[in-house]
Amino acid sequence: MKSRIHPSAIISSSAELGVGVEVGPFAIVGDDCVIGDGCVISARATLERFVTLGRNVKIGVGTVLGSDPQDLKFNGERTTVEIGDNTVIREYSTINRGTSQSFKTSVGPNSFIMSYVHLAHDCHVGEGVVLANMVQLAGHVTVEDRVILSGVTAVHQFTRVGRNAIVGGCTRVSKDVPPFVKAVGNPMKLYGLNSIGLRRNGFSPETILQLKRAYRLLFRSELNLAQAVERVNAEVEQIPEVVQLVQFVESSERGVAI
Repeated sequence: MKSRIHPSAIISSSAELGVGVEVGPFAIVGDDCVIGDGCVISARATLERFVTLGRNVKIGVGTVLGSDPQDLKFNGERTTVEIGDNTVIREYSTINRGTSQSFKTSVGPNSFIMSYVHLAHDCHVGEGVVLANMVQLAGHVTVEDRVILSGVTAVHQFTRVGRNAIVGGCTRVSKDVPPFVKAVGNPMKLYGLNSIGLRRNGFSPETILQLKRAYRLLFRSELNLAQAVERVNAEVEQIPEVVQLVQFVESSERGVAI
């Protein structure tokens, strides 16, 4: 499969382009970028430097990847942006490189990042994640696999969003969002398990039942955290998903939404 590079595009001599790559009008592929097979870089998109795209990644019009991190502690270290296979990044999104904290900003494979999304430095987004229009992630944010963040959601720095969670639109995420739950609002609150999303992702009815039992003890009882965890360990079947939920809550440094 032959690559198609528009004559007005600017490609650095140190960039590496795979097979079947398309680069649109006035797009820029900067120094030390690596573009996987079958990628599409649309018109006026810019990959500034040190950006790696997996295979079949699609970059929308006007998107900017690989800019310096907007962080005063950045001292010019070589840091990267890494995008996984088959991920789509739509128009006018921005993804900054990392700092010396983790040296990269990353997005996993099969994710969908819609228009005007911003990922600040040292953000790590998992596999199969959906970030809707105008989602804004501050620095050092972790978004685990198969999370959905709805439009105009803002996520505070150093916050985590656990796997298979869904966050409603216009939410201010200032605390950790546990895995498998629904959260929305300002201030943000939990609204039960993400049951529909769990079923769509192949979770069995028995797994969902055990997660519901753990959820009620952790977030809807009058127990403190230590008491709730003790009850979950004693009364709820210790399937991997329940163990992960408890470990996420216990390891939270910012505290979790309730």
